[in-house]
Amino acid sequence: MDLELSEEQALLQKTARDFAEREVAPRAKQLDAEGEWPTQLVARMAELGLLGVAISEDNGGAGFDNVSYALAMEEVSRACASVGVIMSANNSLVCDPISRYATAAQKEEFLKPLASGKKLGCFGLTEPMSGSDAGTMATFAEKDGDHWLISGSKNFITNGPYADVIVLFAMTTKNVGHKGITTFLIPTDTPGFVRGKPDEKLGIHAAQSCTVFLENCRVPDAYRLGGIGDGFKVAMSTLDGGR
Repeated sequence: MDLELSEEQALLQKTARDFAEREVAPRAKQLDAEGEWPTQLVARMAELGLLGVAISEDNGGAGFDNVSYALAMEEVSRACASVGVIMSANNSLVCDPISRYATAAQKEEFLKPLASGKKLGCFGLTEPMSGSDAGTMATFAEKDGDHWLISGSKNFITNGPYADVIVLFAMTTKNVGHKGITTFLIPTDTPGFVRGKPDEKLGIHAAQSCTVFLENCRVPDAYRLGGIGDGFKVAMSTLDGGR
């Protein structure tokens, strides 16, 4: 078994290391002390292809493999955990499930700008009374013609204060536990989508998170990711991949 890095993997590792040492590390202490969102560093990650590392070039990503992604994550996180978390959320929790479950039209509208870094995403699973036990979630989506009306809240949403899109999980069928969960892609400028103030955390301050609220958000069925009732599968496979 050949355990040596390929030329492409080594090149991406060096690119990420250079970026981390020259641009991220010098700002890490200030970012954490002040809880400042690292706007310029997020933009630089987009330029370097670090926000969609393992997504194909056809879908806006850098076209590398998961080993390359892990190497890049290691280098960036070594310099600043906050910047690494922002990068991880967009790659693992947003781009990955969209790449696996989206239609061609959804990939064109959502995946390409997210993987290229033109937009930033977040992942909406956790609720005040529902964590890994997703079957107890209260956020509910009711069918209304060719749209869904979604109401509820999600908390501890990494990238939430700045995200353009949320991969959101909601109950579409009551009283069937996790079998009633469906996934949606929701632009955060959708009427009825409201962000709370950034959370006060014990660390990793610059990777801002917040609670988000949905108040009769009207979302087209075309923005449903996967089948009705497949949301638990989408969520768990996404978390498995990230881990």
